[in-house]
Amino acid sequence: MAVYVDKPRNPYGRMLMCHMVADTLEELHEMADRIGVARRWFQANASHPHYDICKAKRAIALSLGAVEVGRRELAAILRRTRHLRAQASPLR
Repeated sequence: MAVYVDKPRNPYGRMLMCHMVADTLEELHEMADRIGVARRWFQANASHPHYDICKAKRAIALSLGAVEVGRRELAAILRRTRHLRAQASPLR
């Protein structure tokens, strides 16, 4: 299991942000805690659960073992994790 970050592309004020996703929500929140990103920034209601993080936090995440991925890799990860979450959902 892993945490993934894409390249910073999304402007937010004067910052460039990137997405941080993971194979599991537990891993995602654990990494957010480790790099100092508040839970209030978690985007649970987006098309996929993620955090938007700045370049400085991205660098810390990479130093702690996050995997840098491109757009296509990120899309494949999101499809896979969406499928895994659907299988685990008690609503099935």
